[in-house]
Amino acid sequence: MNEIIKNGIERSMSYMAYRSLMKQLVEENSNTGLEKNESLAEYTKLNDRRMNRWDKTLKIADDSKAKLSHFNDNITWLVITESWCGDAAHIVPVLYKIAELININFRVVLRDKNLELMDQFLTNGARAIPKLIMIDNVTGNVLNTFGPRPNEATKMVVDYKKKHGAITPEFKEELQVWYNKNKGQSIIDDITEILCKMEPSICQQN
Repeated sequence: MNEIIKNGIERSMSYMAYRSLMKQLVEENSNTGLEKNESLAEYTKLNDRRMNRWDKTLKIADDSKAKLSHFNDNITWLVITESWCGDAAHIVPVLYKIAELININFRVVLRDKNLELMDQFLTNGARAIPKLIMIDNVTGNVLNTFGPRPNEATKMVVDYKKKHGAITPEFKEELQVWYNKNKGQSIIDDITEILCKMEPSICQQN
């Protein structure tokens, strides 16, 4: 296994430990990452509420469950994130719910404490999060990645930047509305597609 990835896994935490950390940060009016400020602390509070909602309400549809239930590879999902990341607040709970469904080892690692790891998985040269790394537990090979956004949200961002030049606070609000309406389905669909490519029998049985 790549030594940097191995170190990342060793420094990682469970999803429940990450959620506990988020709640602790809320109490302390703080945030993860190298930069600490009131704005990032406020985003952390907002994201904790978002994640609470998804943890309680997120459902995986029966047709997706049926397809995913055939997946049985021995892999680890390592997610790079930070408490203040708005996209992560919507995406990470969905990834965890999928991993829980199919008994995947799910680990969370903080970006700014693991920049060497992050720099192996840049998106268009940027340290964009959340980033999911799928690792074969037997060989240590990276099988695939996902993130920082589902395909549909990525297209929204690209189209908006093309038209307006940059993401605005107004667009960020639009994106949050989209996540709430979509209820994680685009993430589930994208992950299912990735797993189908890794193990074609998943799709063939449905």
